Amino acid sequence: MSREKDDLGRYHSPALLILVSLANGSKHGYAMMEDIEDISGVKLGPGTLYGAISRLESRGLIVPLDADTRRRPYALTGEGRRFLQTELDRMQSWSAEGLQRLANT
Repeated sequence: MSREKDDLGRYHSPALLILVSLANGSKHGYAMMEDIEDISGVKLGPGTLYGAISRLESRGLIVPLDADTRRRPYALTGEGRRFLQTELDRMQSWSAEGLQRLANT
């Protein structure tokens, strides 16, 4: 995976939340905002959401789908799915290590 796709910088968390939201199917922006708030308690504003969508799309991790209304749905690409899996595996490993260290103190 290229460094550009791996480095989402300070926007990493909103980007991951969007990818997780899209993991179970395509959604338009408002549906993503609601889903993200439901699963994480994080309320993304429209600027944050659409900025992250733009970055994810430019990196080939999500694609816009044809809109049948004013709302444009987005879907994960194969690369987006692999990226998300890698990130979640890293987070799980890191979390397990942190929990183990806390238990040993």
